[in-house]
Amino acid sequence: MKKKRCIAMLLAGGQGSRLMPLTEHIAKPAVPFGSRYRIIDFPLSNCVNSGIDTVGVLTQYQPLELNDYLGTGTPWDMNLRYGGVHVLPPYQAAEGSDWFKGTANAIYQNIRFIQRYDPDYVLILSGDHIYKMNYDKMLEEHINNRADCTIAVIDVPLEEASRFGIMNTDGKGRIIEFEEKPKHPKSTQASMGVYIFSTDKLIKYLIEDENDKSSSNDFGKNIIPKMLDDGQRMFAHLFKGYWRDVGTLDSFWSANMDAIGMPEDEPEKLILNDPGWRIYYRHDSNQPQYIGEKGEPKNSIIGGACDINGKIEHSVLFNNVTVEEGAFVKDSIIMDNVKIGAGAYVEYAIIDSDVTIGSEANVGGPRENGKLSVIAKGIKVRKKGRVKQGDILTKPEEEEETK
Repeated sequence: MKKKRCIAMLLAGGQGSRLMPLTEHIAKPAVPFGSRYRIIDFPLSNCVNSGIDTVGVLTQYQPLELNDYLGTGTPWDMNLRYGGVHVLPPYQAAEGSDWFKGTANAIYQNIRFIQRYDPDYVLILSGDHIYKMNYDKMLEEHINNRADCTIAVIDVPLEEASRFGIMNTDGKGRIIEFEEKPKHPKSTQASMGVYIFSTDKLIKYLIEDENDKSSSNDFGKNIIPKMLDDGQRMFAHLFKGYWRDVGTLDSFWSANMDAIGMPEDEPEKLILNDPGWRIYYRHDSNQPQYIGEKGEPKNSIIGGACDINGKIEHSVLFNNVTVEEGAFVKDSIIMDNVKIGAGAYVEYAIIDSDVTIGSEANVGGPRENGKLSVIAKGIKVRKKGRVKQGDILTKPEEEEETK
């Protein structure tokens, strides 16, 4: 078989508990984003645009919808006879493997997939970040540095650095110390969870880590520190561009709003329609959107088959959303197949798919108050019902308590 220069392994099995209730029935990488995409579309599109045509997608938690979405990889031009997108769930092998125990163990269980393509380099990615990055530039840097491992980093404000794994480097970018969420960070170079390994070194350390019964089998906790202790050549690749970890409801909301452009954060706008760096996705056959005579969309993204007869302001609407006359939606994310009744009010909220908000109902409140409201998939809010600001509504009967 033809040898691959570099393949990617995309970690997409996380439960995403901090994104509940959006992840109650689907894996975090399958969560819809930006009116038409899924979170996983971003790292997959980065691979396509970077010339990487072989991607192993490691799934575990609630994989059904993600597996259906990926299919044979056609939307990302990865329906190849040799290469393409491959879904790699945990499996029971003769030697007794089981669920992925950590990020490193997930890759370890799929060493044979890596060896099948005999790549010189392996790119390890997370499936829950929103960003646009040319991995080929990072790979060239890795090769020029004769590195064993290269870790993508992004400069973060000092006051936020304690939330991340921090890479301390010398004047040439070589990593000399790694600190996991330090109380007093020595630098502001935060790990993005994007790694390039020379294949032989990756497999060596994965096997050693798997044989260490005290290990957590995690790249950040075990593999990276061990390689540093052993004096391996490890370098930081500084990424300058948009990047967001959407692991919480607040960060997920913020990233969607970045696609519109927050007035106070205009340089941080996420450009989704960049012809030079397309974000590929699985298309739905939707009818065009309809803006009625009394529909007033302003500074918003509106998906296909929407029927807008109310006022929409600074919001992201997915497909097949109905907003009836007199309704008002502001600073909100409205997912597929939602109906917002006449005269209803929705502000600073995330409304999951298949929700019905009754006429004259009231959901959420001003963003300045700092409390995001969330309504889970399939909930019906009664006519003139009330969902208070900051509430997370997961059961129909909860709305009765807040009406």
